Amino acid sequence: MRSLLDRLSAALAPAADDDRVVAAAPAVPLSEIVRRFWPLARPLRRPFAAGIALAALLPAIEAAEIWLFKLIVDDVLIAQALGPLAVYVPIMVGLALLGALLSFGDDYAAAWVGERFTLALRTKLFAHLQQLEPDALDRRRHGDVLARVTGDVHAVETLLLSALGELIQAAARVLFFVGALFLLSWKLALASLVVVPVFYVATRHFARLARRAARERRRRSGSLTAVAEEALGNTALVQSTNNQGRELARFRRENQGAMDAELAGTRIAGVYAPVIDLIELAGAVLIIMLGTWALSAGDLTVGGLLAFLAYLVQLYRPVRDLSRLGQTVFEATAGAERIVELLETRPRVEEASHARPLARVHGQLELENVTYRYPGADRPALDRVSLLVRPGRCVAIVGPSGAGKSTLAKLLLRFADPETGAIRLDGHDLRDLTLRSLREHVAILLQDAPLLDGTVRDNVAYGRPDATDDEIARALDGAAAIGLADELSAGTGTRVGQRGRALSGGQRRRVAMARVLLQAAPVVVLDEPSSGLDADASRRLLGPLRRLMADRATVLITHDLALAAAADEVVVLDQGRVVERGAPSALSARDGAWSRLHGEVTELAA
Repeated sequence: MRSLLDRLSAALAPAADDDRVVAAAPAVPLSEIVRRFWPLARPLRRPFAAGIALAALLPAIEAAEIWLFKLIVDDVLIAQALGPLAVYVPIMVGLALLGALLSFGDDYAAAWVGERFTLALRTKLFAHLQQLEPDALDRRRHGDVLARVTGDVHAVETLLLSALGELIQAAARVLFFVGALFLLSWKLALASLVVVPVFYVATRHFARLARRAARERRRRSGSLTAVAEEALGNTALVQSTNNQGRELARFRRENQGAMDAELAGTRIAGVYAPVIDLIELAGAVLIIMLGTWALSAGDLTVGGLLAFLAYLVQLYRPVRDLSRLGQTVFEATAGAERIVELLETRPRVEEASHARPLARVHGQLELENVTYRYPGADRPALDRVSLLVRPGRCVAIVGPSGAGKSTLAKLLLRFADPETGAIRLDGHDLRDLTLRSLREHVAILLQDAPLLDGTVRDNVAYGRPDATDDEIARALDGAAAIGLADELSAGTGTRVGQRGRALSGGQRRRVAMARVLLQAAPVVVLDEPSSGLDADASRRLLGPLRRLMADRATVLITHDLALAAAADEVVVLDQGRVVERGAPSALSARDGAWSRLHGEVTELAA
């Protein structure tokens, strides 16, 4: 037995080529899992208690049916009399109907409570994920996160509710059937309990391996989803670089790992099952021998012996159920640990208890000695940056890659908070404002112009779902996208596809710009608005951008120096520091960082 357990343990060891696409979640004590998730079940405690009561009554019906079987054997078959059937048959039918009713009620109550608990937990987890800054989610594989939101959430419900219901039903079954055994023959009942310690020893030996197998199955499930999501989400890149074989190999490797983990768990269960069968058989043989002796001594009737054996078989059933439940609990605990790990990820930006909304915003944006360093970075991404953007003015932020431009955009939306210094909107520190209020008044045109899988109209109105068709049309007009309806088969009702891939790059950017216009925020952050566009498309963008920037405080983050030249002020960043600032015309007259950037762009163009 020991060598067999060692071989099973070796089967669960990570393969040599296992690069851990998704790492295993840290172990969490069962008590901590219960403490963390049980509050979600409290509003459901009454229907849950009703379901538990129904589940506990089912073994009583089964015990009564077996006792009725004893009476039929002794009073009808052995006595060769049909008269008692007039009483026993209606009781038998009544017990069957009552059992069916209780079974239906138990199943429905369990499903009703379980689905509502799952809904509450899944909603809580999704809400938590939406509070995390984009960088926190981007550091995780999205496929694994989706696997946790779906399958692992259901595992928590299994652990807290379904498993508890099965445990109570098994305990009730043991209570009723052990009681019936002692009623029939206390001597045989004591003898039948001899095998219980053997059950315990066998279960304990297999429990450790079962838990490891469950954790590995849950981890491999997340890895498989992550690899598939990553490959399918980047089909163009995979095909254009002829990496279909590589991605297929990754997918096959994770599939192989998932299969190996599943087979290891099956081997554990497959070895455990016959061990339990042998223990049950030994117990049954012992009772048959002792029961035959009791029958010959007149201490037990034939019906009593048959009923005793039936009760004994039913008594072994909860023992088997509890061992199977142990496997379920291990699997569910592994899923719960993955949920806890996500919930333990705290957002770097949290709303202060004293935060308040801003009713009226003029749109003056100010940065004062702002310093920000990414976790683990050697140097600050922004180092003592100061900036003032007044309403109706545009400040362009330029500089080489890695200068800190995109970091500045994150700070303005409070996707992160400065390490030192302050960012103010109309004189109010952003940390004193509610996040909702801040993001209502600061709109951003993101660099990759992301769109959701819906219609053009849906995407333009995403920031303002209550917008009218006229308002959407004006926003498209202001973004020079009014002609978009003529370019697309179904006009603004055209579906843009996943991530907007059914549209061209220029069309996506115009739709995204219309979305920002419709939001009508007094502060606008434009993060590389001409990214991915050719020179001609970038020039056509100037008119819509000017309309977008009118009467707003605008921060224009760009590599396009032609766009930057249209700003009122240019701030040149290098290695997180402001190295030059001023009007574009004034900077062009100097031999400074702005002029050097112009020279580098000219050389690249040549």
